[in-house]
Amino acid sequence: MDWGTELWDQYDIIEKHTQSGLELVEKYVKFVKERTEIEQNYAKQLRNLSKKYNLKRGSKDEPECRLSSYQSFLDILNEMNDFAGQRELIAENMMMNICIDLTKYLQELKQERKMYLMEAKKAQQSLESTYKQLDSSKKRFEREWREAERAAQYAEKTDQDINATKADVEKAKQQAHMRAHVAEECKNDYASQLQKFNKEQSQFYFNDMPIIFNKLQDLDERRVRKLAQGYILFSDIEKHVMPIIGKCLEGMTKAGTNVNEKNDSMVVIEQNKSGFERPGDVEFEDFSQGINRASSDSSLGTPKGPMDLLGKNRSKNFWLFSKKSKTTVTEDFAHLPPEQRRKRLQQKLDEICKELQKEVDQSEALGKMKDVYEKNPQMGDPASLASQISQTSQNIERLRGELNKYETWLSEAGGRGETLRYKTHTFNNNGAHDVQSPDGAHSDESTPDPSQAIYAEFDDDFEDDELTAPIGNCTAMYNFPGASEGTISMQEGEVLAVVEEDKGDGWTRVRRNNGDEGYIPTSYVTIAINK
Repeated sequence: MDWGTELWDQYDIIEKHTQSGLELVEKYVKFVKERTEIEQNYAKQLRNLSKKYNLKRGSKDEPECRLSSYQSFLDILNEMNDFAGQRELIAENMMMNICIDLTKYLQELKQERKMYLMEAKKAQQSLESTYKQLDSSKKRFEREWREAERAAQYAEKTDQDINATKADVEKAKQQAHMRAHVAEECKNDYASQLQKFNKEQSQFYFNDMPIIFNKLQDLDERRVRKLAQGYILFSDIEKHVMPIIGKCLEGMTKAGTNVNEKNDSMVVIEQNKSGFERPGDVEFEDFSQGINRASSDSSLGTPKGPMDLLGKNRSKNFWLFSKKSKTTVTEDFAHLPPEQRRKRLQQKLDEICKELQKEVDQSEALGKMKDVYEKNPQMGDPASLASQISQTSQNIERLRGELNKYETWLSEAGGRGETLRYKTHTFNNNGAHDVQSPDGAHSDESTPDPSQAIYAEFDDDFEDDELTAPIGNCTAMYNFPGASEGTISMQEGEVLAVVEEDKGDGWTRVRRNNGDEGYIPTSYVTIAINK
């Protein structure tokens, strides 16, 4: 069934229906636009929320950042940020694939519909013009026929009049004959116009308008199909990102399952353990006997009471919940408890070693570049490197001084001395490399690899006859030479058994399957302790 056959006489209805269909497309486009604005605002608010609660710059070194609960919260914020990105993607795809596409298609439909309606109006005007011609010829025929009848009646009356002359009778008959001839011509013209109109009217109702109505029907059906596709896209666009959104939600769930309260407790202990012994019993001081307290004050070993712990503050009581006074931070971290001090000193030494290694590598590179320039002047001027070489040498001397200073403090604090000893390079006037030991004395050795390090010896000895049961295992993240006594070498990716946990000095005792034991830097491995 088609409009041209069934709705041949419903032009106004078809015009109204097609206009209403186009308005529905416009309404849907507006609806999707508002949806995209909601998605964009939602994504923006989620991003702002994530940014608000995320770590500020420079706060990633805070102690809390090592807690699994804190890390999981940061993971949730990151996943939510990714989730917001998917909402933005939904808005972008809806705008591109629905709004813009439908708007362009809508304009094409409007132009096409306008053209069809103009064709219909033109056909209607042509038919109306033909009808006017028919009506005009009909009225002329009617008028001329009446005139011919009157002329015939007058001629008959004149012929019967006895007083009329022969000339009058002949004139009246000629007039009647002429009128009859004109009337006949008008009749023929009317018949011709009627035939023409009927033919054009048939063409209008059975051919022209049905074709136009069927074209409008096809246009409307294409509009409905396109709109249906827009409806489907409205869902499919969101379905397309659902797997990624699902991964974001799974990441949030995983963040919750990654929280380990026991590990968090261990981190708190590691970060805040002071290393002090608990105070002993307060001795009874019998002033009536005049007890000489000099001997107890000079005794060694474990403190006998809170006064021994407080050092200078002997006049104050040692209470766990007493209000702490503001502590002055010192360069040697002497304001910290013993274990925390050792950790901070070790951390500072590691930083200095890395910076020193960088300067040593830079020094070696500059030396090689200077040699190349001296042998091939066309490649560059050796003198242009003098300032950089001088600055690098100064940096090495400064870092070496800091290294010795912090090593001394670490030794005083009871550390094992993990610090790497680097051999630095200086340059003589000829641009050649001279090797210097950390104390500044020159060595006669050839230029060594600056990455080689000499490790201090351990004081701890191992007993071969009794093996301690492993408490966990660890995986090496970096190579470790184990060149010093008491240490053990390892390769990146190697798995070792953990025999003794880090006691706060930065070293962990491990064992191989073959029974070899030794200490390794805790920061070089990832450790999993058996529960």
